[in-house]
Amino acid sequence: MKLSWMSAWLLALGCDTLRTPAHKPNTQVRDYSIIAPRQGNAAAQNVITWDEHSLFVNGTRVLILSGEFHPFRLPVPSLWLDVFQKVRALGFNAVSFYVDWALLEGNPGQFTAEGVFALEPFFDAAQEAGLWLIARPGPYINAEVSGGGYPGWLQRVRGLLRTAAPDYLVATDNYMTNVCQKIAKAQITNGGPIILFQPENEYTWGDGNTPFPDGTYMEYVMKQARDAGVVVPFISNDAAPLGHNAPGTGLGAVDIYGHDGYPLGFDCANPTVWPKDDLPIDWRALHLQQSPSTPYSINEFQAGSFDPWGGPGFEKCSQLLNHEFERVFYKNNFAAGVAILNLYMIFGGTNWGNLGHPGGYTSYDYGSVIKEDRTITREKYSELKLEANFLMVSPGYLTATPAINATQIYTDSPDIAITPIFGNGTASGSFFVIRHTDYASLASTPYRLTLPTSQGNLVIPQTNRSLTLNGRDSKMMVTDYDAQGTTLLYCTAEIFTHQSLANGKKVAILYSGPNEFNEFAVEVPSSHFRVIEGGRELSKLESASSTSLILGWPASTARTIVEMGELTVYLLDRNSAYKYWVTDVAGSQSKLIVNGPYLVRSAAWNGGQLSLKVDLNVSTSIEVIGAPSETTKIRINGVDMPFENYGQSLLVEVDIDPISINLPDLASLKWRSVDSLPEIQASYDDSAWTVADHTYTNNTYAPLRTPVSTYAADYGSNTGTLLYRGHFNTTGRETHLNLTVQGGSGFAASVFLDGTPLGSFPGNGFTSSHQATLPIPLSKLGPPGSSHVFTVVVDNMGHDEQSVGIDYMKAPRGVLDWRLYGDDVKNTSSTPVVWKLTGNLGGLEYADKTRGPLNEGGLFAERMGYHLPAAPLSASSPASPLDGIRSPGVAFYAASFQLSLPSDEWDIPLAFAFPDALANTSNSNPFRLQLFVNGWQFGRLSSNIGPQWVFPVPEGILNYSGENWVSLSLWALNEGGAKVPAMELRNTSVPIWTGREKVVLVDSPAWRERKGAY
Repeated sequence: MKLSWMSAWLLALGCDTLRTPAHKPNTQVRDYSIIAPRQGNAAAQNVITWDEHSLFVNGTRVLILSGEFHPFRLPVPSLWLDVFQKVRALGFNAVSFYVDWALLEGNPGQFTAEGVFALEPFFDAAQEAGLWLIARPGPYINAEVSGGGYPGWLQRVRGLLRTAAPDYLVATDNYMTNVCQKIAKAQITNGGPIILFQPENEYTWGDGNTPFPDGTYMEYVMKQARDAGVVVPFISNDAAPLGHNAPGTGLGAVDIYGHDGYPLGFDCANPTVWPKDDLPIDWRALHLQQSPSTPYSINEFQAGSFDPWGGPGFEKCSQLLNHEFERVFYKNNFAAGVAILNLYMIFGGTNWGNLGHPGGYTSYDYGSVIKEDRTITREKYSELKLEANFLMVSPGYLTATPAINATQIYTDSPDIAITPIFGNGTASGSFFVIRHTDYASLASTPYRLTLPTSQGNLVIPQTNRSLTLNGRDSKMMVTDYDAQGTTLLYCTAEIFTHQSLANGKKVAILYSGPNEFNEFAVEVPSSHFRVIEGGRELSKLESASSTSLILGWPASTARTIVEMGELTVYLLDRNSAYKYWVTDVAGSQSKLIVNGPYLVRSAAWNGGQLSLKVDLNVSTSIEVIGAPSETTKIRINGVDMPFENYGQSLLVEVDIDPISINLPDLASLKWRSVDSLPEIQASYDDSAWTVADHTYTNNTYAPLRTPVSTYAADYGSNTGTLLYRGHFNTTGRETHLNLTVQGGSGFAASVFLDGTPLGSFPGNGFTSSHQATLPIPLSKLGPPGSSHVFTVVVDNMGHDEQSVGIDYMKAPRGVLDWRLYGDDVKNTSSTPVVWKLTGNLGGLEYADKTRGPLNEGGLFAERMGYHLPAAPLSASSPASPLDGIRSPGVAFYAASFQLSLPSDEWDIPLAFAFPDALANTSNSNPFRLQLFVNGWQFGRLSSNIGPQWVFPVPEGILNYSGENWVSLSLWALNEGGAKVPAMELRNTSVPIWTGREKVVLVDSPAWRERKGAY
């Protein structure tokens, strides 16, 4: 969330002065690796401990770089490892995850976490990829999911949610006990990957008259976890750096305090605009005030943005939160000394099956570094890889002392701001984060530096007139930095990595941005220097003592390799550095550097054979730097490859022959159609429907305005399309129906009298409810005493997210109020209406246990299960969604098709697309579309709102080697009816030759007759 009010905080902060080594704080050399860490409340374990600098894992100090990934947004467990490997390839060592209560306890008291909802395969895949996990089970999670993770039946709990109300606390017990037991079994103390646990979520603001913060409530949530066996430290995520529940604050205090940050907000419509004063410059000072004894933790930092109905689309969000944003804002976090950093999201995924909240559509791509279709083509992925790899080879960063604020005393330019992070001891190295004073500046600014080093204050550069900082860029420079035993006295270029490799070589990789000049000094004599490759543009200068060598070079796409004593240094331009990967080598304690592939997943060494698992999207030269000298064979993705030995590296030429992707033409399929709104006929039998007869409601958010409740949740309907039938006997005077309906942002509604359309509300991106006065044609009523029925269709977009103190989550769905009256009747009078309603078949006792409680709504075809594979539609009418329907209503279409794709070796992301579906965004002929693939709801399209018209569907839901079933529900809202303008199945990227594991088809039960279906 955007925290614009933070800029109003004023702190009395002192000014930095230029620090020489003699004036640096903590100049006494201390071994920070052996300082006794704390255990806090997690005294039952000693595996995860911490001090004020960082976490320790089994006594080893670690930096935590984590990305958010929700397993429930990718319901193909065999693909979780694919995402984890892409996170690990960034250089990250952790993933944070939410658990969605609404998916696991759709019926109160019946917790189930099986199939795609099982957590154990997620834990196993993380461990296989070499990642730790941060568990965030709630009970409230926000996460832009329906109800913030709360199941819809909580609307029937009278107590305030997220408080110590007894009935609410009891309602959480079953879920929290079960989910925390699963988490406890997967803790690192039991050999699993889970290292931290977050109770609750963004417990930050209280509304209304609710006492806040309520330590009693937080203690209850934490006790639920402890009683279930959770012993790892508790960490918080205050929505802003306000100090709530920090250690020492009393009841509800966590072990490690952390907060969130979304500094650029969510205005994806203006992706080039960085608002003034949105760069956080006070976070270090706030940390020292609020929680100085714990590692500085940012548990959600912006890595993208959500996008609402009618929004500009996630590609715009990716442009707003792009690689430039990462350079400036992430390095600003490093300048503040962050030691636990979780990026939200690293992979967004899909709001399939109605699991999203009303403020968002089917895609949850989030503009993340890993796209919804799991590809990594955005430049921000590569930039993040450079930053993460540098920090992971810079242990001195964790114990260095950041300055409280930026200064200009290290530079001759007022347009440059520098934040020093001073190393504790000359062997630790110091870091300098350099940015524009106006962080949003687009200027390329020349500047010089004067930096403190172990050899005194040095004016830099020495081989050129100046350095250059490009617009919306930031640098992390070092002094007295240890690179595999060789000291970089200073370096203005950025460091990607330095490694001791499997062949015994020590390698460092430096990179430079476009049109930059960079310089570094190494403490080796000139006699130990030689050029191995390139070097024509190098500027070389020896120190007066001849113990240091200074090299300068302008940015160039031609790389230079130099040998400086024991260290081989690669000098690259930034775009070239993007192609380099650092990977562990299974079977050894070493690492490799690989140049060239789209992705490097893993490497293994065994008896002279080097095996690589990589992804390639084009023919590529793969350079392996540091392979064991005994290498006699190279296998890539299981295929033996010839290679050449160039001394410094091994070179493999991999030619990819284009493969033919034959996808079915959806328009030519044998579509069958059924009417999915037979309820509008007066003769329809609704005897199996639920009678709305509750004269009360437990919904404390919305007191009743009618004689009986017609709130859908009061009768167990919590998801998807809702239908109502209102029976009345006419008096002969009725002229109008005044009706209030509510479905959440972006919803739509239609009203019929017997079979006659009375009107529709097509929806927009922001309106949650709608009140309409609908004229009733007298000619349709017949004589007084005759029976008639209204049919109301309401698109339930999910439940609102929850605050503390006001139960927004309880905002009801469906028909809220009605009055049937005539012009000659007083406003207080109304003809009696008896309402019946239905939602998904079975309500809380939902029919499809495999796909979960949110996948189905209340449309006739869904209740009958016709969206499932092999549904019995052979006797139905042959009709195409391209022809559509000519009047308001809902038509349902289904067809099957075959796929035969070489998915064992190729990753071929696919999507269903509906071109031109948003061409007419007016209300003249709007429609809504639901997409089901093999029974899984993977798309909700609103033609007059948008923005989504392409719906990725992963392999595993799609059967790449067999039969598939696709179904569409087409809801025409206006008199002109509606049709699907076009539709196609397309691949969203070029086929990728992949080293991933085989994708396993998820269980997608076929149709069988449903008992009690109506």
